[in-house]
Amino acid sequence: MDLDAYSAAHRAEWDRLAELGSQRRLSGAQSDELIERYQAGATELSFIKTTAGSTLPGDRLSVALSRARLRFTGASANVLSQLPRFFVLQLPAALYRLRWLTLAVAVVTAVVAGLYAVWATGNPQVLANFGSDAQLQKLANEDFVNYYSENPAASFAGQVWTNNAWIAAQCIAFGILGVYVPYIVLQNAQNIGVAAGVMFAYGKGDVFLLYIAPHGMLELTAIFVAAAGGLRIFWSWIAPGGRTRAQALAEDARALSTVAIGLVLVLFVSGVIEGFVTPAPWPWPVKIGIGAVALLGFLAYMLVLGGRAARAGETGDLAEFEAGATRIYAA
Repeated sequence: MDLDAYSAAHRAEWDRLAELGSQRRLSGAQSDELIERYQAGATELSFIKTTAGSTLPGDRLSVALSRARLRFTGASANVLSQLPRFFVLQLPAALYRLRWLTLAVAVVTAVVAGLYAVWATGNPQVLANFGSDAQLQKLANEDFVNYYSENPAASFAGQVWTNNAWIAAQCIAFGILGVYVPYIVLQNAQNIGVAAGVMFAYGKGDVFLLYIAPHGMLELTAIFVAAAGGLRIFWSWIAPGGRTRAQALAEDARALSTVAIGLVLVLFVSGVIEGFVTPAPWPWPVKIGIGAVALLGFLAYMLVLGGRAARAGETGDLAEFEAGATRIYAA
């Protein structure tokens, strides 16, 4: 690349960028122009650094870009001031986009788990593969219930929270691979089905349902949402629609990464319920009612508040300026 020729060709644009960045007041049109020239300048600086490394024209352009960004954005916003928009608009909108895919994951999980449970319950040879009769009786009569109370409630809640949050984060982070999420969904369904099959085979089906219900309603829903987010990211580059694959992947990955953050909080609530409510010596209607209220609150947040945010144009992604350029500028 002829750096001098490239610099001469873009000199007027860079001078205009520096001029706009130094002005004290900007009109609406000038603000739009500043954003456009900032995005173009960032692309051109990247091109210079890639092809020529550190150069004087590149350093000057970098200074102009820094001043322009500071001029437009001012001081960094307090993180606390961003929280209302995140929780009221971005997160519920991102969750709302996953509503039907979440339902599909839930149905698949229920069907697969049900098939495993029926298979295990109706076939003694299948049950024998999971352990001896004495081991399975101990599981059904003692171990399943003791699992929820053998450790202090606080440490148990923390353990299940971190484990489930890690699974949810993996679903979204590795969703682009296309195979990880189906593997997690099927593995989760198999575990539920096998546990249900053993408990029902030994006459403890009611115990299984009662101990799963308080925390399981919210916990499983959160895992379904995480799986849906991972599948949505995978599908964004398989079928990007009117967007380029890179643009679709970047937009959906940014938007749905907010879901991972939100699910950490949701799974914290389910962990607290599992650690403190499920093993508590309270009437089962009370314990199940607490779980149902938690689930209904989450669904209202996802569907009602999320639908409102989506109709207002939110997707969960960053605003245009923070997201950066979405067009390729000729160098």
